[in-house]
Amino acid sequence: MPRHALATVCLSGLLEDKLAAAAAAGFDGVEIFEPDMLGSPERPAEIAARCADLGLAIELFQPVRDVEALPPEDFAAVLTRLDRKFAVMEQLGVDTALVCSSVHPRAVDDDDLAAVQLHTVAARAADRGLRLAYEALAWGRHVDTWDRSWRIVAAADHPALGVCLDSFHILSRGSDPAPVRDVPGEKIFFVQLADAPELAMDVLPWSRHHRLFPGQGSFDLEAFTAAVADAGYAGPWSLEVFNDVVRQADPWRAARDARRSLLALEEAVGSPAPGLPSRPPVHGPAFVEIAVDPDTADEVGTALHALGLDATGRHRTKPVTLWEAGDARVVVSEEPVPTTSVAGLAVRTDDPEALASRAAALLAPRRPLPHAAGEADLRAVAAPDGSLLLCCPRRPRPGRADFWPGDFVPIDVPRRAGHVEGIDHVALTPPWDDVGETSLFHRAVLGLEPLGEWEVAAPFGLVRSRLLGAGAGADALRIVLSSSVVRRGGWAPGVPAPQSLALAVDDVLAVSRAATAAGVRLVDVGPNHYDDLVARGWVDEDTAADLHAHRVLLDRDEHGEYRHVVTEVLGGRVFLEAVQRVGGYRGHGAADAPARMAAHRRARVTGPGDHSVGSTPA
Repeated sequence: MPRHALATVCLSGLLEDKLAAAAAAGFDGVEIFEPDMLGSPERPAEIAARCADLGLAIELFQPVRDVEALPPEDFAAVLTRLDRKFAVMEQLGVDTALVCSSVHPRAVDDDDLAAVQLHTVAARAADRGLRLAYEALAWGRHVDTWDRSWRIVAAADHPALGVCLDSFHILSRGSDPAPVRDVPGEKIFFVQLADAPELAMDVLPWSRHHRLFPGQGSFDLEAFTAAVADAGYAGPWSLEVFNDVVRQADPWRAARDARRSLLALEEAVGSPAPGLPSRPPVHGPAFVEIAVDPDTADEVGTALHALGLDATGRHRTKPVTLWEAGDARVVVSEEPVPTTSVAGLAVRTDDPEALASRAAALLAPRRPLPHAAGEADLRAVAAPDGSLLLCCPRRPRPGRADFWPGDFVPIDVPRRAGHVEGIDHVALTPPWDDVGETSLFHRAVLGLEPLGEWEVAAPFGLVRSRLLGAGAGADALRIVLSSSVVRRGGWAPGVPAPQSLALAVDDVLAVSRAATAAGVRLVDVGPNHYDDLVARGWVDEDTAADLHAHRVLLDRDEHGEYRHVVTEVLGGRVFLEAVQRVGGYRGHGAADAPARMAAHRRARVTGPGDHSVGSTPA
């Protein structure tokens, strides 16, 4: 079984916090980042003892900088410095040091000299039973690609000298990892993993501020790890990630996220960890739970009914109402909550226990749901954004312990033949800091894949959103994660993190008419959106007027069209949408989000239908 390691540089806090968090997350070992050691009052031997007590091996001491390709007078100082570093390593009980390619201003572009000097320092390390892993920094002064670092190591030809392969340094430069297969496995001394978004910027700030855990960025880490494994690498798989978020985050939570990323990556390359249940098929939403304060239950219920859902059941023992139409089911739970919120997403699966066990093995805490005798015993885990993921049977049947529809006493009302077909998507708004973790959770547990990312200039800053999804038709499951980086001050929106539930409908115009007749206020973005639709050639003047009259927003991509109406914010945070997809449209209406956000804000400040400007902020 591969060993999992985590560089202490990944986490915030004191060294003792970092070590405890890594151990609690199940890591086998750590890389000791030298500045963390220098900031500790404990001597290296005491740090080694602490790691041993926690069950952590010290896999790497790092970084050792500016060692090779130096003039003789500089290299002499290197040898003195390394002797002191080697003594520290002996006290730590670690046998491998990371040597970064030189960025020294006096380093010379001479691979032969670099090989000779690395051979010299490797020999001194070997005398103490130590090894050196040479890594090409993507911004190295002369050596900045992995293949050049390997050529130098091969030329140095010392058994105590090998390479360290870091996915960021390789993939950020666009290098092909496939030739790594040709490196003898025993000469790959260490492997560090990091993901990152695709950004057009210099590699140094890209590395310092934007590294991510595997599965949270755009790098092809599956190809990288497969190439390393094919080479015969047998050492630990370690994470070296630093960015502006993770270095300030709770270290225990960050360490769990880190290990989840390694478990998911191993599974993706065909080597799942023992004890990780395989993912049972997921067949779309079973229901969405909206938590409301009792004072706003009627407001939410009125909006659901106006959009086409019927209240079909009341829970036997709890203040919970079931709303249904087509394949859409919404559970409205009345409880003393600070504000209305999307509290849970229930998914249909062939094996609810296997899915919940998988989530738990991926370090998501289980959440036992209280239930009376004879009521459904549903499996639930906590998602990183604070909502619940509930695992329900694909076809709930009476007699099963998880037959959740049996908890509801039917309400004797005629079911309408409406236009709601199912649930199109759920939009969640985790804090910007937590988007990567929340995205990885849903990808690893549910098998969702990224379907697109958008960044829009909203009225109060940039809002970034990503759409995750899987399946098609009734089995489709889509989750939108949106966030803004900064919200502070008196001019911030009154709803800092709005969520939404989007219902899939077959005729959004008909839904709009019914909702308006029922007295539900739909958002009006004003005439400019519709003038722009005409200017783009998407609709003619008459169609634009009809869409505006019905408050229907429209977006297009190369695959199809997206028509939707949006309610005002209900209960302080949640709004509802009715969505009609035409053709193969793949997004979620991000293009009209700025206009919709402005209309939501204006409705809260000035009242519905008032398009005046310069109003006092709420």
